[in-house]
Amino acid sequence: MNDWQMKREGNEDQHRNNKRTYTKKIREEKSFNLQMGFSQDNLKGFVLALSSSAFIGASFIIKKKGLRRAAAASGVRAGVGGFSYLLEPLWWLGMITMIVGEVANFVAYAFAPAVLVTPLGALSIIVSAVLAHFILNEKLHQLGILGCVMCIAGSIVIVIHAPQERPITSVQEIWSMAIQPAFLLYVGSVVVLVFIMIVHFAPQCGHSNVLVFTGICSFMGSLSVMSVKAVGTALKLTFEGNNQLLYPETWFFVLIVATCVITQMNYLNKALDTFNTAVVSPIYYVMFTSLTILASVIMFKDWDGQNVGSIISEICGFIVVLSGTILLHTTRDFERSSSFRGSYASSSPTLSARLCNGNGEFMKHEENLLPDEAICFQRQEMH
Repeated sequence: MNDWQMKREGNEDQHRNNKRTYTKKIREEKSFNLQMGFSQDNLKGFVLALSSSAFIGASFIIKKKGLRRAAAASGVRAGVGGFSYLLEPLWWLGMITMIVGEVANFVAYAFAPAVLVTPLGALSIIVSAVLAHFILNEKLHQLGILGCVMCIAGSIVIVIHAPQERPITSVQEIWSMAIQPAFLLYVGSVVVLVFIMIVHFAPQCGHSNVLVFTGICSFMGSLSVMSVKAVGTALKLTFEGNNQLLYPETWFFVLIVATCVITQMNYLNKALDTFNTAVVSPIYYVMFTSLTILASVIMFKDWDGQNVGSIISEICGFIVVLSGTILLHTTRDFERSSSFRGSYASSSPTLSARLCNGNGEFMKHEENLLPDEAICFQRQEMH
């Protein structure tokens, strides 16, 4: 009996020693990751985010081509309530490409913080702009190329100074973050603003102001990212052996994701069909990324534990990315208005007029001008 007790105590001591050794090793790895500024999980999230940007950037162009074909075949555009694009194979190819990109993005959020993953979406703008230059004949100016370079440079700065992902052990832990008073206030504000834009602003000026449709997408997108991160983390823990599908919180987050994605898809289609791809992409990115980072900082407290220098570097990198996207947008808008003035010999149109004609049909001088675009331009010129 004494020998058995001694053996048992010896096994317990060995178990405690192994546990202390494992804990020490984990702490050393975390300390090393903090010093290096980039963990294995962040690396996985980074690679997935890059792949996502490539697919999503290409999907903008493919869907745009599909929307044009559908409008030409049916005479009713998605921007005015048409749904003929659902019968267009090219549009579905674009949707599949976007889904692949979104899946990669979905998985990226399970490994890396939103402060790292979301700004990398700027690379999709670069992909979209380059492909639009060659496929849609939407010329990319030299200043637009500079904007692309700025997006890349800013993304590199953000990646280098990205915070480490906080370890999460259950979806209930995420739920406790989601019901914080500060985040609930953010959610309530988003719901109210989106409701006002859908009910009041979309019918009145949705087809003349690009900020309406993209604003709805961006606000809903910030909530969808938070829910996607929750669902992705739950699936990651489930695959690791800690089943999170048993908790109702997981399925609530799934419902939020579905609601937000459906709303985003609807109004993003309207924005793409009504305005130029070079206008929609950067504005959507700027609004979506800013709101998503804000929501993530409030909910997940990504910047807690980071030094002031790293936070400032991330903010500066983000500002560089925003400047690049704005430069790219401004350059394309200037080229479109210059081409328009040269063709019609009219006075300089307002920004709203140029955005109204954002599909690029005027810019490319297509022979078959759609009636909706002509009416839109005439209304803007009257003011």
